[in-house]
Order: sequence, then C-alpha cells, then structure tokens
Amino acid sequence: MTTPNPLHPPKSVNKWLITTTVMVPMFIEILDTSVANVALEHIKGSLSAGTDEVTWVLTSYLVSNAVIIPMAAWLARFFGRRNYLIFSVVAFTISSLLCGMAPNLPALIFFRVLQGIGGGGLQPLALAILLETFPHEKHGQAMAVFGMGAIMGPILGPLLGGYLTDTLNWRWIFYINLPFGVIASFMTLAFIHDPPYLKLKAGKTGVDWLGISLLTIGLGCLQVVLDKGEREDWFNSDFIVRLAIISAVSLALLIWVELRRKNPVVDLRVFKDRTFTAGNMVMFLGFFAFFGSIVLLPMVLQMLLGYTAFLTGLVLGPGGMVTLVVMPLVGVLLRWGDARIILGIGLAGNALALWLMAQFNLYLDFPGAVWPRIVQGMFIGFFFVPVMTMSMSYVPKEKMGNASSIINLMRNLGGSFGVAFVTTMLSQRTQFHHQHLSSHLTPYNSVLQFYVDKFTPMFQNQDQMLGAIYDQMQRQAAMLAFNDVFILQAVIFASLIPLLLIVKKPVKGGPMAVH
Repeated sequence: MTTPNPLHPPKSVNKWLITTTVMVPMFIEILDTSVANVALEHIKGSLSAGTDEVTWVLTSYLVSNAVIIPMAAWLARFFGRRNYLIFSVVAFTISSLLCGMAPNLPALIFFRVLQGIGGGGLQPLALAILLETFPHEKHGQAMAVFGMGAIMGPILGPLLGGYLTDTLNWRWIFYINLPFGVIASFMTLAFIHDPPYLKLKAGKTGVDWLGISLLTIGLGCLQVVLDKGEREDWFNSDFIVRLAIISAVSLALLIWVELRRKNPVVDLRVFKDRTFTAGNMVMFLGFFAFFGSIVLLPMVLQMLLGYTAFLTGLVLGPGGMVTLVVMPLVGVLLRWGDARIILGIGLAGNALALWLMAQFNLYLDFPGAVWPRIVQGMFIGFFFVPVMTMSMSYVPKEKMGNASSIINLMRNLGGSFGVAFVTTMLSQRTQFHHQHLSSHLTPYNSVLQFYVDKFTPMFQNQDQMLGAIYDQMQRQAAMLAFNDVFILQAVIFASLIPLLLIVKKPVKGGPMAVH
C-alpha cells in the first residue's frame, strides 16, 4: 500500500475548476484597486466631500490591502486555507455591498478598509493554490493564468469604472462585485480543500502579536506616504515626514523581530534563496516601471491630445488583448525554454515599448499611440510569467503560501512606488522644461517675433496671440516631461537584465527542490 505524500493534496478536483474558483474573486479584487479612480469626482459631488477627503476612498483600500497581503500565509496556516479563503471572499463581497450603500464619506472609507481586509488575502491565496494545483513542470502555465488577472485588472479597472459611473452611477462600481462574490463563495465551498500539511498546522501556530503590530504600522504608514506624498509635497510636509519615520522604524524592527521568531507572521528566511531574492527585485522594479506607464499613457492622451475616455480605452485595449494571447503561450514556452532567457527578452521588449512611448509628440496620431501599447502588451507576458515561475522555482511546496504573499506584496509595492515616482518626476520635469522654454519667449527672439507678426492678424489683438503661444509652450513642456519619464522607465527595465546573471537555472519538470 502506497503512503500518501503529505506535501501533495489529493487530485480529486479538476484543476481548471480550482483555477476558476480562485481567479474570479482575485480578478475582481485587483479591479477594485483602480476601479474607483475615475469615479472620485462623482463620489465627491454625491457625498459633498472635498478633494483631499475623497482621495481617502483610494488610500484606505490600498492601506488595508497592503497590510493583509504579507499576513495571508500566516492567516491561512492559523485558520486553515479553505476557511480563510471563504472568509476573504465573503468579507470582500459584503463590504462591497456596504460601500455601494454608504450614506456618507466616513462610512464609505470605513467600508473600503473592510473591503481591503477581505480582499488582501485573495492574491497570495490564489497564487499558492495554483502552484500546488498544477504540477511543477506546468508552473509556467499556472503563472500565465495568474498573470492574466494581475495584469489585466489595473488596465480594465479604470475603463470599467468609467463606464459604470457614466451609464449608471458610482455605486455600481461596488455592486458589480456581488454576483461574482456569491458564485466564488459557493465554488470555494465545493472545490477548495486544504492540503494535508496545512491541516496539521492549522490552529497550532502561535500568534505573533508584535510582528502583526509592526507590519500593520510599517506598511500602513508607508502606503499613506506613497499615496499622499505628491499631494502633500513630500518631505516638506510634517505629516509625511512623521509617517515616513514611523514606517522606516517599524519595518526595520519587523525584520529584526521576524528573523528571530519560530513562527513569524512573515517568514523572511525565504530570502536565503538567491533566485527568490533576485526575482523579487526584478518584480518590484519591473512593476515600478510598468505601473508608471499605465498611469502616464492615459494622461498623455487625455491631457495633451484631447482623447475622450472611450478613445483612451481603444488605445489601451489592443495591448491588453495581446497580453491575454501571449501569456498562455509564454506559459507553454517555459516548459522547454530557460526562464532566464525568456525573462531577458521580456525586459528588453518592455524597455523598447517605453522607448517608443518616449518618442511621442503633440502631433501623435491614433496608430502611433496604439503601436507602443501593443509592443508593451506582448512583452509584459514575457516579463511577468517567467519572473513569477523563476522566483518560485526553488521554494518548497509547504512554503509556497509565505513566498506568494511576499512576492505579491513586492509587486503591489512596486506599483505604488512607481506611481508615486512618475507623478513626482512628471511635475518636476514639467517645471524644468517650462522654465527652459519660457526663457526663450523674449522680445529679442527673432523667430518668436516673426510668428507674432505673421499670426497676430488671425487674433483680435497681440495679447491673444501671445497667450496662444504661451499655452502651446506649456503643452510642449508637459510633453517633454512625459518623454523624460518614459525614458527613465525604459532604463529601469534595461538595467534589470544583468540581475539574471545571479539567478540559478529554474527547475524544469521533476520534483520541487526542497532545502
């Protein structure tokens, strides 16, 4: 009689049923990180809130989400993965309903915190379950499925949010979660089971209260700093300075404490694996650059080129469709190819896409805007799938939950840092180019005087003509700033390629390496 392997759960449920069960709520949760962005003005008017106040609708969700993600593996061990997954889906669904019904802004912010708490565990749980459901030689396929949700969520979120807000009202950006949450709850009850090694640990791990406290304070303050920093003028604000100090001290103490705990809330010992460490660095910096471009591209199209939200969606859409096609193909390719080479292609391709975006100008036509997005959509699949597969290649199965929590946290933090970085750099570079260009707008500039004389008859007076020139100068300064930031992001992607030299060759097929 064969003794069952405690590291492998019984294969009694079809893997695609399990995949659908975990991906549906995860995708909706990722959508909610960005779906409310375009509805803020409507929420502000409906609930009589100020501009600074209403942004807490976004910040509150991101803070609670960021705190829960790294704790998800510990919570799954403590309560049982199936129980925790059911709780997360139900909590996320009920809080979505409450967000839609919120009578005022404080209530909406409170319910968004609850929504972030419920949704925070869905990403790492989905990843851990997928990696255990698919055999090791098909982990590339599992990463492709996960990647489609992780990449498409931030792209489709603003488009869906804008459509629902315009056609119905802002409350429907939360109500739309309800049917998916109900379906996912019943599917979780039917198809998700704890693996044997987790059943042995459930309820038997101690509670690391100090680690939980430091993690909550450190990541909570960090997320507020990233989300509010640009609006508060960064370190010129006492509020931001205090939060940054509290975050730095808390996270430093967290590392010191967790490395000495037998049952830490976040097991940082997984970073002893240099492949996992390098993969997390690539993931953080890659999403730092990728998320920045996802924010910048719609801004270029709408602020400088006058695109409507619908036309902006038409520019972004083809790239998203290409991503959906490419990711499964990359997952198959990883079964035979070296993940490091495929990742190198992805990094170089993303650098190329951002370089193409850096060539934009104020006369950009529609095909010229779509083409770089298609290139990016293709190569983001060559980036995300292999970096996830490579990072987890040498992680033992019983540590998958902890590792998936960490890498999802790094992905989210990379995006948050990236958005904060590009908005700050865009502001600074716009000021720089504005000063440089305006220095040439003098009566002694013969070229300027020629155009003033030539075109003044087309306006009512010379002041109107000079005003038009000044407006054009401002648009040119903004476009040059966008070009600068796109180039910086391209450099970030290109600079990650040498990191692949320190990565061990990922295992293809056979048992998972355990150490």
